[in-house]
Amino acid sequence: MMSDEQIIRMLRDNGMRITKQRKIVAKVIAENDCVSCKTICCIVKNKDESIGTATVYRMIKELEDIGAVERIDMIKHN
Repeated sequence: MMSDEQIIRMLRDNGMRITKQRKIVAKVIAENDCVSCKTICCIVKNKDESIGTATVYRMIKELEDIGAVERIDMIKHN
């Protein structure tokens, strides 16, 4: 599992701005091993309710695109 600093470095290395929202999402992902997108959204919203669900899902997709996270299809995985 990557730390939030490693995730942020990957974002920066791929030309993405490091916003407050991205820092929060990176920290939540780094601190919570193997959670669903829905769970990540709930935790993020508890930390900052101004961050929208679409923002979280967009960032998770960006992280997947740069190889920082991997999507696991739980139906196929079991």
